[in-house]
Amino acid sequence: MRTVTLDILKDEGFNLLKDLEALKIIKIKNNDEEINASPSNLAAKYSGAMSKQSPGEIDKQLNDLRNEWD
Repeated sequence: MRTVTLDILKDEGFNLLKDLEALKIIKIKNNDEEINASPSNLAAKYSGAMSKQSPGEIDKQLNDLRNEWD
């Protein structure tokens, strides 16, 4: 199996692809699936989810978490 990306220039081209999918020759993926799967969009999706902290603060939090298990 190979994955390729196509730019469809005319509606007739998309209709041909749908016919190939109906014959179970190809599978058409939604653009939304591809967008959600790309790593660059994950960065955009979670941008600002965490507050900025200094490396020292992060190290302290990690050490505190590790010490909880001791």
